[in-house]
Order: sequence, then C-alpha cells, then structure tokens
Amino acid sequence: MAFGVFIHRHDSIYEDIPSEKYQFPKQYLSRAKNCEGDWVIYLEPSKVKKTRGYFAVAKVREIISDPKSEGMFLAIIEKGSYLDFGDPVTFNEKGEVIEQGLLNDQGKISGRSQAAVRTISAPDFTRIVDRRLFQDDNFLPRASKQSGNFGFHEDQAHFEVSSLRVRVEQLTNRAIRDRNFRKTVLKAYEERCAITGLRLINGGGRAEVEAAHIRPVEHNGQT
Repeated sequence: MAFGVFIHRHDSIYEDIPSEKYQFPKQYLSRAKNCEGDWVIYLEPSKVKKTRGYFAVAKVREIISDPKSEGMFLAIIEKGSYLDFGDPVTFNEKGEVIEQGLLNDQGKISGRSQAAVRTISAPDFTRIVDRRLFQDDNFLPRASKQSGNFGFHEDQAHFEVSSLRVRVEQLTNRAIRDRNFRKTVLKAYEERCAITGLRLINGGGRAEVEAAHIRPVEHNGQT
C-alpha cells in the first residue's frame, strides 16, 4: 500500500465523483493498485482557472474494472472517508513546491507532475494534510463544542513515523471532520447566516456564525 495523488478537474471528461469513485485509463492501473487500501489526496491542476489545488483526502477501498467503459478502471472510495480540506493547499506555497517528490536532482519540477495518478511519499502526504487539517484556524467560530487545540498546530520540523500514524488516525476522527465541515460550510455561505443573510465578524476576526447538519425530528433532530 502507498499514499497517492489523484488529479481531478471540476470540468473533467471522466466520470469522477471524488467522494465515491475516480475513473482512470489502464495506463495508470499499476500506480492506482499501489494505493488500494490507503489514502490519496485530490489535486486540481494549476492550469485550471481558480484551481482548488490539493483540495481533499479520501481512502481507496478497491480498484475495479469500470463495468460501463471498456479499458477504464475505477478507484472506489471507502464510504465516509472523503474529507474536503475547506481551504485548498496550493501547489506552490511561499515559493516552495509542497510535493517535494516531484523535484528532480536539480530542484526542478519533473515530468512526474503531469501524471494523473501517482504515489506520494509519506513525508509529502503528511506535509499537505497538516497544512489544512491540523493547524489552528482563526476563521472558525470562537465558541464550539468541538473547538480546541488538537496538538497539531506546530510547524513540522522533520518527518517521523509516529507523526504519520497519528495523522492517519486523525483523518477519521469525528472532531476533526466536524471542524472541517463547519469551515467548509462557513466559506460556502461567506460567513453569513443562511436564514437572515447577516454576516457578523467579531473583533478577533472570527465569524459569529455556527454551522451544523440540519437533522429532521424523525431522525432524532430538533427541526
């Protein structure tokens, strides 16, 4: 098993549903098989207008032949594993290529960056995931049942196996996933109340709006 990167465009010609399946041609089969049972990061290319960069993570359950398209294959995403970053991680951040494995011996970006499916090193995987999922975020509301320090806000000085293990475990943690859900919803609504349209930002720059799943009464909800 290995971590991977799946390139996906919002205007893709392939039948992709990032949270459910990723379609690819046979030429990428061996690389995709390496990622079977492990986590991948979705990347939208820099050439796409308003690119989302590295925008989500998901776990590949299995690789199968596409029953509807000869010569094509599907990476089936494990149910409930897909997690949108909310804020994308750019390909280049502060002049640094975030996916260091794409650099050749001269420090230049290699042709490997054009591969729609590729494996990614554990340090690169951790670096990208850390950028958005495990750092303090002043964008989120000031008060929340799930708010708090998860212990991942420090800068990464070097890669450690224990660090990777913790990151992978945290990808399925409900507190982390709920935290990122709130961030994604608040950004989608521009920090405005979906009912009144009011946008309230406190003196510390945080949105005074919460985000939550609306659950009907018949499903033990309050609305």
